[in-house]
Amino acid sequence: MSVENLVQQSNNHDSRGVLTAGTYDKQTIDTEALFSDEVTGALSTIRDYIRYAISCFNQADVFYGHGTDNSWDEAVQLVLNTVHLPWDMSDVVMDSHLTQAERALILAKLRSRVVDRVPSAYLMREAWFMGLPFYVDERVLVPRSPIAELIENGFQPWLNAGPITDILDLCTGSGCIGIASALVFPDADVDLVDLSKDALDVAAINIKKHDLSDRVKLIQSDVFEHVTKRYQVIVSNPPYVDAKDISEMPQEFHNEPQMGLAAGPDGLDIVRKILARARQHLTNDGILIVETGNSWAALELAYPDVPFTWIEFEHGGHGVFIITAEELDQYQAQLS
Repeated sequence: MSVENLVQQSNNHDSRGVLTAGTYDKQTIDTEALFSDEVTGALSTIRDYIRYAISCFNQADVFYGHGTDNSWDEAVQLVLNTVHLPWDMSDVVMDSHLTQAERALILAKLRSRVVDRVPSAYLMREAWFMGLPFYVDERVLVPRSPIAELIENGFQPWLNAGPITDILDLCTGSGCIGIASALVFPDADVDLVDLSKDALDVAAINIKKHDLSDRVKLIQSDVFEHVTKRYQVIVSNPPYVDAKDISEMPQEFHNEPQMGLAAGPDGLDIVRKILARARQHLTNDGILIVETGNSWAALELAYPDVPFTWIEFEHGGHGVFIITAEELDQYQAQLS
């Protein structure tokens, strides 16, 4: 499997709910030794730098979960991206010698990844979602939602047959969910909503990147505050990490904007707002799709009578529910 496919697969799998494989314990690393001239002076080819990156990642015990799940893919992705080469290039090129400028740039990114625990997606200014490239930086979370699989399947079998004309991506961040939806549904207008202007600025870059300015629009809003339309599909990957998970997650996640992660003691602060008002913005045959990650159990406890449909993903992932407009009508008293 190519590195690109592995990255895509990892994006389909990972979610903010899968953050804690035990309490993060940053190792003490002799960074001066790792990046000393004596050591790095022996490196000259692309293959050398990929191999050394793997060694650095393994020694530092960096956390994977922002596009890759192992040191090899992380190293290949970061090194080749830095020198503007495709991930599936010929193996012959691996023994090409790098210029001094290229070597310095790779080492600077390796240092940021190992010492500062900056996710590689930020260092490359790129992440993949549903097989599509997106610009990302520290203003937005790195895309990794299993909702990609739902979009790729056209939200079937839950979406009624017929033309889809209006989709809302709530808490959009980089815009990846809404933009991917627009590409799957070419006749739909898509609104991207976020409270953060910084996030919307990044989403605007991605709208232009995918040439969708005619159909994809930005709305700055605290959940539904400035939303006026009704939609056949509302899809949301909101902040949903509870206080316990926030305190235990690896440093890489603390380098992401915390307003995109933290959602109160039980992780449901934003999800409650969405459930309370979503019906006002759905068509009668519409559906609401929300990712809750590890906070799914808290949601079930908070609304024991509400029939959330939890999605089983072929490629992994959990904590995503679907609820119909009809069901929202039936249980509006509890949800409000």
